[in-house]
Amino acid sequence: MSSEFKDSSDEGPKVWSTLGGRRQEPVTESEFKFGALDPPDGVTRRSVLKLLGASAALAGTAACRPVEHIVPYVEYPEGIIPGVPQRYATTMTRGADAYGIVVESHEGRPNKIEGNELHPASLGAASAQIQAAILELYDPDRAVGPRRVGEASSLDAFRTEWTALAGDLAASGGEGLAVLSAGHSSPTLTDLAGEFAARYPQARWVTWDAVSDRNILAAHAGHRPVYHLDRARVVLDLDCDLLHGEGNALVNARGWSRGRNDPTAGMNRLYSVESGLSVTGASADHRIPLQSRQVKAFLNAVARSVGVAAAGESVGLEPRHLERAQIIGADLRAAGSAALIAIGRRQPPTVHALALDILRTLGALGETVTYHPATDVAWGSDADLQGLVEAMTAGSISTLVILGGNPVYETPGSLDFAAALDTVATSIHLGGYYDETSLRCTWHLPQTHFLEAWGDARAVDGTPSIVQPLIAPLHGGVSPVEVIGFLASGTWSPGLEWVQRTWNSRFAVGTAGWNKVLHDGLLASGVLPAVDPAGASGDAPSGIQAEAAVVGEGYELVWLPSSTVWDGRYSNNAWLQEAPDPMSKLSWDNAALIDLETANELGVETEDAVTLSRDGLEVTLPVIVLPGQAKGSIAVDLGYGRSAAGRVGNGIGVDINPLRGLDDVGFVGGVSVVKAVATNDLVFSQEEWSLNDRPLVRQAAREEYLEHPAFAQEPDAELDFVELYPRHDYSEGPQWGMAIDLNACTGCMACVTACQSENNIPVVGKREIDRGREMFWLRVDRYFQGDPNEPEVLFQPVPCMHCENAPCEQVCPVAATVHNPDGLNLMVYNRCIGTRYCSNNCPYKVRRFNFYNFTRDTPELTKMAMNPDVTVRSRGVMEKCTYC
Repeated sequence: MSSEFKDSSDEGPKVWSTLGGRRQEPVTESEFKFGALDPPDGVTRRSVLKLLGASAALAGTAACRPVEHIVPYVEYPEGIIPGVPQRYATTMTRGADAYGIVVESHEGRPNKIEGNELHPASLGAASAQIQAAILELYDPDRAVGPRRVGEASSLDAFRTEWTALAGDLAASGGEGLAVLSAGHSSPTLTDLAGEFAARYPQARWVTWDAVSDRNILAAHAGHRPVYHLDRARVVLDLDCDLLHGEGNALVNARGWSRGRNDPTAGMNRLYSVESGLSVTGASADHRIPLQSRQVKAFLNAVARSVGVAAAGESVGLEPRHLERAQIIGADLRAAGSAALIAIGRRQPPTVHALALDILRTLGALGETVTYHPATDVAWGSDADLQGLVEAMTAGSISTLVILGGNPVYETPGSLDFAAALDTVATSIHLGGYYDETSLRCTWHLPQTHFLEAWGDARAVDGTPSIVQPLIAPLHGGVSPVEVIGFLASGTWSPGLEWVQRTWNSRFAVGTAGWNKVLHDGLLASGVLPAVDPAGASGDAPSGIQAEAAVVGEGYELVWLPSSTVWDGRYSNNAWLQEAPDPMSKLSWDNAALIDLETANELGVETEDAVTLSRDGLEVTLPVIVLPGQAKGSIAVDLGYGRSAAGRVGNGIGVDINPLRGLDDVGFVGGVSVVKAVATNDLVFSQEEWSLNDRPLVRQAAREEYLEHPAFAQEPDAELDFVELYPRHDYSEGPQWGMAIDLNACTGCMACVTACQSENNIPVVGKREIDRGREMFWLRVDRYFQGDPNEPEVLFQPVPCMHCENAPCEQVCPVAATVHNPDGLNLMVYNRCIGTRYCSNNCPYKVRRFNFYNFTRDTPELTKMAMNPDVTVRSRGVMEKCTYC
């Protein structure tokens, strides 16, 4: 690491997880969090004996159960063998992004998702949000059946009412009719939207998402970039969560890791310049905290160093950042065509355009980045949304159809979409939940989950992929394809017919080709060729110079899509609510993320509160002092503070949308911040399992590794290390194990949610996490090193180590935890009596005690998400990773 980027201070321990730990504050007497060892409330020795006695008495009543008849198949459906799962390829979409997945299904019940290795946007990987989509499918809070003005109705009643209304609308060419659609990249929806426009030429069609790539598309003349990080040697990431939060993050992470697989052959170098600490910034070789509003000035300095004539001035940039920009520019110039610059979606189009100029100058266009036409991508603009709201307020819109999304909640508070919606005579909302928008609409139609519907979508490179159902709609839902097909044609047809029509006319797949598409999940030959988005930077120079001088006063507020609930669409998903944020380790909440210096200025600490105000509007929310935040920049996650999300998501966190303005790209200056009087109870999932004074993370620079490649396997010379047990003699045979490449781990938390899905791990809720009782079999520890204002970040996944001579096995009085011949440390649930000796004796603190029967009140529908191959544990047993 260059000295220009490294703090020379050696204060505090080398590695720390919290600011308190860096200050070496005394630890508690117990290594467990307060309350973690306590028995469940109200349980005494006497009550336990009563339960045991009752269990024995009830054992003889089993024969009194009502008689239930199980009817076997008379003829087995083709391909179904009980106990043997089937796997189908399909596509999960989020806005205009499409991810190819493979879904495992047991007797017609899908319950596990993995990435599709053939799909260019997943390459076999699946994020935490993709993994958790199974739980959303079986959510009992999903909308059931159509409603009219809040009362139960039917699809036939809706079709009858629309048919009568459509006659008048068609006569006027659609005057007064508008459609507000969520973003998509569907060829079928694109074709049907064209037919809708032909039938209603005077109607408005507006597309808008709270989080989208509209700035990227606007900058590149309607083209989307595909980054080839496996070809890049030097990468500059500007306000862009390239490896986690951006649209093609799964592929980016895979390419980045490939560039680090073989240290002996050289490694790629990643620079990250960002306002808030992200997964990408934490994984970077060099990270610079910088306010989002200063990123443009920084890129101008880089462009001048590279030799781009269009570069503007770096107004307001500190000298040390100018120097760093010059160093990065020289490194990019040396890399030439192996250089790459990635700009985040919240940066304005002029910044993206300048990055394109730099890449073109370096000769990297077509090498480390390719641009593909955004064919069939509906992305819209803020101006279109504002125009629609103004027309609604003026009374010009009599009929509004809302296809997906939740605009009453998601749209910026400055628009007051809810008030505008109340002026529309007939409003129709297609959505998966009775959410904030549904409650204000005339009609609500239940939307199918993507595992219940037919559809299609394009990947970032244009590859078309299929969305095929694995289960019939559980709640009578309908798909966007079916609704738009009906509005455009007046005839209700199944989604399959619309999709097949498009694929036969667009791609001429035929019967054999269609079957192959269903098998593979995509049409590989349909990729759109890469082109140079000529003209994308034609007007960039003057715009960049004009905007560079606008820095703004006061604090900066940055809106981030949540790493779990995104923009709020996953708010009712308990797996995602419970999953810790990769950086803050916060669960079941959002907060204002503030750097240490700003916190000192405001006089606040973690779990205090601040009031953010702007243009007469204010929001109060709790504080997390997070190392690595840019000074004066306050980051807040979107997607919280929902009032109609469902029983899981209601009332969780604080809604920050009221402070958003339509013209705000993704950040804004001039925000007032003051300390507030409020009590907050934030829960975190890492600090209570501190490995006090034990070796945490072992790391070395590449040069040191080349000289001493076995450094991580050898005992720390500074410790008085004693082997408790003899090591295994591998001449006697191999032992089974699992290796995690810490050089590639980004801490994204996908493995934690995947483990929860695979192993039927229960959700315990905010209160139990606060007591240190989370049930995750796998955790990902996040540690800091160095200057708390510009720290390095280290990740370490911690499952059960399956110790060769496991200390947990030595203390179990009933041999519930035992070793098998392959070297695995097993847990026999029906032997465990819950002494928790194994947890006390585990140096890694990876054993989990099931205090409660968390699955006792699980709704029947949600039970369908359970993996039938894994035991559903009851209370009173220890749980642990099994290396599945």
